[in-house]
Amino acid sequence: MANTDMKKRAFIIVLDGTGAGEGKDAAEYGDVGSFTLKSAYNSGRLNVPNMISMGLGNIDGLDFLGKTEVPLAAFGKMAERSIGKDTTTGHWEIAGIIGTEPPKVYPEGFPADMVALIEKAAGREIIVNKPYSGTKVLEDYGADHLKTGKLIVYTSADSVCQIAAHIDLVPVSELHAICTRVREMLKGKYSVGRVIARPFAGEAPKFYRTEDRKDFALEPPYSVLDAIKDAGKDVISVGKISDIFAAKGITKSYPVHGNPDCCDAAMEVLRSDFEGLCFVNLVDTDTEFGHRRDAKGFADCLSAFDRWLGEFVQYMREGDMLIITADHGCDPGFTGTDHTREYVPLLVYGNKLVTADLGVRATFADVAASVSRWLGVSYDGVGTDFVEAILPPFDADALAVTAREAMANAYAPYSMCTVGAALLCDDGTVYTGVNIENAAYSPTICAERSAFVRAINEGKRRFTAIAVCGENTRLRIEGDLFYPCGVCRQFMREFCGEDFKIVVTNARGSRTEIYTLGQLLPHGFGPDNVI
Repeated sequence: MANTDMKKRAFIIVLDGTGAGEGKDAAEYGDVGSFTLKSAYNSGRLNVPNMISMGLGNIDGLDFLGKTEVPLAAFGKMAERSIGKDTTTGHWEIAGIIGTEPPKVYPEGFPADMVALIEKAAGREIIVNKPYSGTKVLEDYGADHLKTGKLIVYTSADSVCQIAAHIDLVPVSELHAICTRVREMLKGKYSVGRVIARPFAGEAPKFYRTEDRKDFALEPPYSVLDAIKDAGKDVISVGKISDIFAAKGITKSYPVHGNPDCCDAAMEVLRSDFEGLCFVNLVDTDTEFGHRRDAKGFADCLSAFDRWLGEFVQYMREGDMLIITADHGCDPGFTGTDHTREYVPLLVYGNKLVTADLGVRATFADVAASVSRWLGVSYDGVGTDFVEAILPPFDADALAVTAREAMANAYAPYSMCTVGAALLCDDGTVYTGVNIENAAYSPTICAERSAFVRAINEGKRRFTAIAVCGENTRLRIEGDLFYPCGVCRQFMREFCGEDFKIVVTNARGSRTEIYTLGQLLPHGFGPDNVI
């Protein structure tokens, strides 16, 4: 049985660009036939036994990876509901934000008046101004940039303005400052989803990107990150998450680059003492291999993550939930160099969670809904949570034992009737309560309400069951049961439906009865009656 001191934590790990097959609307994006994971598998290099054991191959359409008879995690896949297929759109939807307008893209390059704004903000002229591969643009224009001092500005199929500069000509700090000013300019009529700083080094023809990339995103609307932060919990970002959300809703950031450093940071957070959400982006699958259409490299990158994952789960605590997913596809075996409109995989693991087929989810926002429920945070955004499907079955006997143990702390000097209660929240947390009598009698608090008040004070609002154990210590009648009083039943009705379970047991455990609230409070009056 869970304990009252258990801190709830959620980890979202985004395997950037790891799609699970063409989406139902792939034709609208020119992505029919895209299948990122299939391309990685076909390379002959994919080795992901830990994710396979969690049920990756049990996901609809991924059976070529090999099904597991008894998966260790819940599994499914998610469709993107937002318009678009870029990083910002995918991550924002994971956090509960649905993009209803297509991001502005510039397949012919930026218009002249927009270029003028960029040059004004940068204090330098620009070259290129067209969609380009990030590595190819350095090959073709790196030398010109060094000769003229003009910034390399280019875009892609995504809503981005990428600004590249050699670190010997434009120091990283200066490039970041330029991008900050450009970001302020490119809004509204001239909007782009992200302005991206792309520092590079080396000599022609072997220029290379440094690890000092930085994304400057538009500020997002209210998301589940804000809800978690507003609830007084931690929201820790690893990698480019903070950049994607313009630091909104973030309480602490690890702005590291590359999968190895991001994995190290995630492990550090896992082993620390925090309560809330850790949101991780592992970008290498996308930037290093997906866009470069390197299927073998993509497979090797996923395999390296899988090896690390085996160690990560060993340090997970009882109150931890791990969600592994992606933000879009970036099929290394597909035409072009851009993202692909695909489903994304969904794996949900926890030491106290059960396996379940989560099916095909209608939106990435189901992650936001599920994380908020797991953490006990009030959030009324879009999405349907899947927490109910992954919780273990209700254990009435264990809950009764907890109530029986709590009874020892009751304060009942007048009636000599001691009562203990154990309240099970829908996230698995248990709060205990006891009756506390008063010489004036009427201020006496029942055990059931005592447990509810503790839970509600901690932000809990959803409950599965309560066990009540009582005994008249003066008479000690064998088999005597203490049912919730009328006031307690009405108190329960404020927060619980008619199917809420009430376990009534005696001090010796020789008699136990289970009821629903509807049975003990028929024709009850609740919040629905006054709304």
